Amino acid sequence: MGTDRGSKQTLAREAWQPLARYFFDTVRQRQRILAAYGLTPNDMRALAALDTETGRTMRELAEEWACDASNATWIVDRLEERGLAERRTVPGDRRVKSVVLTSRGAKTRDRVLHAMFEPPPELLELDRADLVAIRDAVSRLPFTPFGVPLPRRRSRTA
Repeated sequence: MGTDRGSKQTLAREAWQPLARYFFDTVRQRQRILAAYGLTPNDMRALAALDTETGRTMRELAEEWACDASNATWIVDRLEERGLAERRTVPGDRRVKSVVLTSRGAKTRDRVLHAMFEPPPELLELDRADLVAIRDAVSRLPFTPFGVPLPRRRSRTA
């Protein structure tokens, strides 16, 4: 790796490359978790985008997922067949359907996310100071939370 005297772009690349590589290298752990629940990555993306109260139209979902409406329909059909999501008529316009999670879908999403948030074994091999440094650095990155709160943070001095 380079020194900290490089440009911000260079430093960002040097920070991102090992993070991305690690994420890609740990894909099997995420695949095992999804397989245990009979889900695909697209199923999980859908579960994470939905909640039990606020419905999302197929158009909104297709736009968020950067796919065509027929693909979004296929994903929602899969969830609906398993009792994880349901389509509801939008009040005021019976032609439009919104998609919400069922209570079973919300429980499944919560369980899968809980399992996904468990650290991979390789991360536990790092020493405490490295874990604190990684935690503190990545906690400052912006993120869009899933429908499940992350585990409570401990104090920064931990």
